[in-house]
Formats: sequence, structure tokens, C-alpha cells
Amino acid sequence: MSGVWAALLGLGDVLAQHVILAACAIGLGIAVALPLAVWASRSQAVARAALGFASLVQTIPALALLALFFPILLSLRAVFGEGLPTLGFLPALLALALYALLPILRNAVTAQTNLDPGVIEAADGVGMSFWQRLRLVEAPLAAPYIMAGIRTAAVWTIGAATLSTTIGQPSLGDPIFAGLQTQNWSLVLAGCIASAGLAIVADALLGTIEAGFRRRDRRLWLGGAIAVAVGVAAAFASQADWSRDNGRDTIVIGTKQFSEQLILGRLVGEQLEDAGYNVEYREGLGSAVVAQAVANGSIDLYFDYTGTIWANQMKRTDNPGRDAMYDAIVEWERDVQGTRVLGKLGFENAYALAMREDRARELGIRSIEDLVRAAPRMVAGGDPEWFERPEWFAVRDAYGLNFANERNFSPTFMYNALKSGDADVISAYTSDGRIAADNLVILDDPREALPSYDTLIILSPERADDERLIAALEPLLGAINVDAMREANLSVDRTDGEKKTPREAARALSQAIGLE
Repeated sequence: MSGVWAALLGLGDVLAQHVILAACAIGLGIAVALPLAVWASRSQAVARAALGFASLVQTIPALALLALFFPILLSLRAVFGEGLPTLGFLPALLALALYALLPILRNAVTAQTNLDPGVIEAADGVGMSFWQRLRLVEAPLAAPYIMAGIRTAAVWTIGAATLSTTIGQPSLGDPIFAGLQTQNWSLVLAGCIASAGLAIVADALLGTIEAGFRRRDRRLWLGGAIAVAVGVAAAFASQADWSRDNGRDTIVIGTKQFSEQLILGRLVGEQLEDAGYNVEYREGLGSAVVAQAVANGSIDLYFDYTGTIWANQMKRTDNPGRDAMYDAIVEWERDVQGTRVLGKLGFENAYALAMREDRARELGIRSIEDLVRAAPRMVAGGDPEWFERPEWFAVRDAYGLNFANERNFSPTFMYNALKSGDADVISAYTSDGRIAADNLVILDDPREALPSYDTLIILSPERADDERLIAALEPLLGAINVDAMREANLSVDRTDGEKKTPREAARALSQAIGLE
């Protein structure tokens, strides 16, 4: 439990950002729902349309709704300009506000449509105007029911906000996703406890306001409202950029959702901090999202692999060889994306099909060609992207692979599935230390269906000619060999007492390659 306690004590920053995001989303949801509820209570057509739309939003998984706002905001840049944020706070705010809409709107509409007609007639009889009746009669009577909807929306929103990590918004999802990826269960538990605790506290405070409205006790609801306001204000105050008022330039580093990327992000981040930069991280992004984010300037740099760019972004299916592929990628990134390939880090992390050594020996499988005859009786496992990637289609079509079942796992659990027998073959990463540690064998690819995957640093268009930044990054180019990277990856992915965090692994890697 000491590990969980230590992790909890380190969550102050992401807790504050989680509070700010959830509070703003709930506030926006209230601002939209209440006027709409007043309109809907006086028009059946508006009520059906508004409640139907809000219900439809609820059927969309929160993760998908968050992700959909990235391309939506990207397309809106044509209207609002290139400064419109496409990652981070804005898309998370909009998605979560939509998610909060239904319970507030439904309770508000129900409360207003079920008001005692006699009370309304009495208000009209004494000559009240529409606004007087709304403010002095309808609002006080409906307030307890509306607050019940806000309580529900708050709990939903606080829980769903943990998913905003996937679009680059810091939240209590950061320790949860990082812990799942690195099998650091103390981090996962800390994130879950903090999120659940925040939801319970918010529900209790909003419940106090609801009780105050119901009992007509001004001190009770005002006390609850003040407590909520103080909590939100404290979160905003903690995020004031006092520490950033130092004249330093800020670099935003984007990473994908596996251990190697987290380690590289921290390695480069510490290198840049030593060079006098402030550094922010956008971790856990998908391959397509992070590539678009650097091209549109939402992040300043990220790490990618030649094979991923070649197949996923350039849509190329041929394999011209390592050097020709790299040269073509450099040219394409410059001319099409406007980005700059700074160079290679020195190691390759290729996709490859892997099996347990004992299982491969038992079935006489040494290559993907050998795998074909056994595939109809086997389960294939891949990371969440693998079975939708062009590389998988290329391998499948080149060899005629037809597995009995295809299952998606997070990168960490994919290796666990192979060890436990839940998968017979997986899409492994060749720089992963678990290949040797778990006694796995990489299957040969005699038809060269998979391209090379040299690791690159890519800079955004705004940073492409930043000589100070380039000078700080150049010592990393060609400096990391695959053995050093495997050791760093394994130190994060292992589950024994020698397990390291990505930051600790990055520092060890920095020493191993001579940066410290």
C-alpha cells in the first residue's frame, strides 16, 4: 500500500486539471441544458428533438466521442484559423459537456412539465410576467430535480474525463493508462481511487445543494455552493503559470501508448529541460492522431517509425529498402506535411510475428510461411491498431494467413496473453525486452512483407528550423542502440522488484548512451 500512497501524493497536478476539466464541462452542460429545457417545456417538438439528440450522444462510447472531436476541430480550422486547438482541453471539454447534457436536460424538462398547473395559474393570476414566473415560481420548484440531474452528470463526467488522456488532456486517466501499460498497479489504483474519491466528494457537495433547495434552506445550499466554488478555484489557482513566468520556451512532446514511447518522451524531455526549455507531455496518443497533431502544430515533436509512416500515412505497399524508404519519407514529410525528419535515433523497432519458443518448436514453425498451415487452428493477438494497419493486410495477403480468431490487447497484455496461452502468435515489437525475457521467437519474413522500422524524431512545421531546439536534440541522433533500448523497455515492463517508471528508465538510458 505504500506504493499506492506514494502515487496518490504525486497526483496533485493531474487532479487539479481533472477538476478544472470536469467543472468546465458540467458548467457548459448546465449553460446549454437549462435554456433548452425552458424552451422544451413549452414545445413538444423541441422536447422530442433535444432529448432525442442528448440520448443519441449517450449511446456513443465516451472514448469514441472524445476521439471524434479531433477531426471535427481539425476541419473547423478552415473557418476559425490555424490557432484552433485540436488536442487537449477544448475537444475534451466539448465532448464531456455533450456527455453531461442528458441527465441535466431530462430532469429539467421533466420538472418543468410536471409543475402543478394550479401554481402556474396562480402566478398568472397575480399578473406575473413570463420572466417573473420563471424566476420566482418555476425555478425554485424545479431546482431540486435539476440538481439531481446535475449530480448524475457530475459523476458521469468525472469518470469519463479519465479517458481524455487519449487526446492529450492531462487528467486522472494519466496514471491509469500509464499504469496499465507498464503494469504498475499502484499507479492504476491511485488513479482509480482519486477519480472515485473526487466523484464521491462532488456528489456529496452537490447533494448538499440539492437538499438546501428541497428544504428551502438558503444556508445549506449556499454553503454547498461555496464549497464547490472554493474547490474549483483552488484547482485553477494551482494551475496558474507562476513557474512558467520565467522566459523559457515550452516544448510539447507527443508520444504513443506503449512503454518505449513513454521512455523516449521522458528522455528527450529531460534533455530539453537541461537545455533551458519547459516541457509538456501529451501521452497515449494514437498513431494517426499524433502524426496529424505534429503536422498542425498541436505538438512540437514526436517519435515515429519508418514503416509506420510508409504504410499508414504514405499508403505505400512496396518495400524499396531501408535507405530509399528513409529518403522518400524525409522528402514526403517536408513537402506534404511540412514537418522535418530530424534523423534516426539509432535503433529499429519493427513489427514482427512472435510465438513462444516451446510452442513454435512443437509445431515446427520457424517462419511466417510455416505458420500458414497451422493458422486455421490458432488465435492471433495484436495491439489495438494491428489488425487495421496496412502492415497486417500486407502480411496476411502475402502469405495467405487465415487465423481461427483475431484478438486485440493492449501492448502489455498482448505479451501476457501469449505467455498464458490466450494467444498463439502476436504482433511483437523487435526492440521489446520481453522477447528474450519470455523466451519468444521471432518468425522469419522471407517474402519481406514487413518494411523496416527505424525510429525517427519528427519536428512540427513551426519547429522545423528552430536551431536551438535542433542543437539540443542532435546528441540523441544515432546514439541509442537496440540493446540499450531493449534493456530500458524491459526495466519498465517487468513485474519484479527491479521495475522502473518511464522517467527512471529514461535516466538510466541517458547514462547508458553517455548523455550524463
